[in-house]
Amino acid sequence: MDDGATAETTPAPRAHRGPLQVLRALSQPKVAVMLVLGFGSGLPFMLFGNTLGFWLAEGGVKLATIGFLSWVGVAFLLKFIWGAVVDRIPAPIFGRFGRRRGWMLASQVLVAVGLVGMGLSGPGKIAALAGFAVLTGFAAAVQDTVIDAWRIETAQDADELGLLTAAYSLGYRGALIATESLILLVAAAAGWPLAYMLYGAAMITAIVAVLFAREPVNADAVMEAKMMEAARHPARAGLDAVIGPFITFFRTHGWAMALLMLGTITLYHLCDYMRGPMSNPYYKALGIDKATIAGVRLTIGLAGSLIGVAVGGLSSLRIGNRPSLIVGAVLQPIAIGAFALLGWHGGDFTLIGSGPLRLTAFEAIMAFDAFAIGYSGVALVSYMSSLTSLGYTATQYALLTSALAWTGKTLKGFSGSIVEGLQHGRSLLDAYAAFYVFAALIGAPAIVLCVILAVRAPRTVLKPEG
Repeated sequence: MDDGATAETTPAPRAHRGPLQVLRALSQPKVAVMLVLGFGSGLPFMLFGNTLGFWLAEGGVKLATIGFLSWVGVAFLLKFIWGAVVDRIPAPIFGRFGRRRGWMLASQVLVAVGLVGMGLSGPGKIAALAGFAVLTGFAAAVQDTVIDAWRIETAQDADELGLLTAAYSLGYRGALIATESLILLVAAAAGWPLAYMLYGAAMITAIVAVLFAREPVNADAVMEAKMMEAARHPARAGLDAVIGPFITFFRTHGWAMALLMLGTITLYHLCDYMRGPMSNPYYKALGIDKATIAGVRLTIGLAGSLIGVAVGGLSSLRIGNRPSLIVGAVLQPIAIGAFALLGWHGGDFTLIGSGPLRLTAFEAIMAFDAFAIGYSGVALVSYMSSLTSLGYTATQYALLTSALAWTGKTLKGFSGSIVEGLQHGRSLLDAYAAFYVFAALIGAPAIVLCVILAVRAPRTVLKPEG
């Protein structure tokens, strides 16, 4: 069974670029393409997740139902399957654009259709809305899978992979800001249905970016060799497509280290996933209106997120991926637990007030939360991007992201029921506060595993077979 290329860092070793070379690299067309593809990748995520929860809450849908509908994201648990598909099977209709570009286009068109369909349905047609949300979720998972593969395969060396990862993260975070905050202003002015349809139309930006992207030459050569092998030995090729990525991953890192990696990744964002579906309903219960939420997210929140992404990327480059993982694992639960202060206080309150200057607790917590999530997200993506092999890029990275998502996507569906359960004998705001403390405590195991991962010496990387 073909092991593919080196598993630890597919791109070549660092080229030790100086500051001027880094600036030149930032002006490369592929970096701009990556920025827009990151935006397209992040665009649907909140629209079938937390933002949908806000719309449903305003439509009078029960919290338990909102929590259960968050299971639409189960498609992200199956990304290792989509990875095997996009690695080995040409995209329908769009296959002539290439293996990676074809699947990007196919998935982006389906995301656009799904979002427009959600806008046309709404809470009044909950079954149709759920169906279009499922379509959007599955198409978004495929899009994520193939864009991740393109990002890793198109990088010429580890430094360029870092640049592309930072560009992807910036684009992705920009999309999250647009779909968490800006959309609230659009919805307030034009209504939720039109807002969703406009965001579906916005997928055209990612489609245009794909037309400017280039197929990764090295990866194509490896995949063409595998296709030729498949023609000669179809049974062996089928087995390689299904289990080859997993065998290569575990053989390269060793069973103990591979399981530690997967466990760390699985728990890393669990506290953030868990609080996700309840965020917007919580803000609504606090009496914070859509315009205020959008304003904070678009100003302080956006600044915190961009700084977090930049600092996270610099940290991964300077102190390494594993120490950066520890920092991110510590920051997340602190930021999430801080939201409990609002519930205990009974709403937002002023932290600093001097003349015209005023900083509220909600603004400060949102800024720190955006920084923590931005930092930890880049740290984790940078680490996972270093662990794949050419020939299995999509499948192996999808395995890692599936490990990241499966606990969070599964357990967050119970978030609404947990809040409702905590409300017995408590006010609604006290129940929300207790829930946020609970979500923060879930982050403790990830900190422990990150420390263990950091002190374990990495195993020697296997070389590709001749």
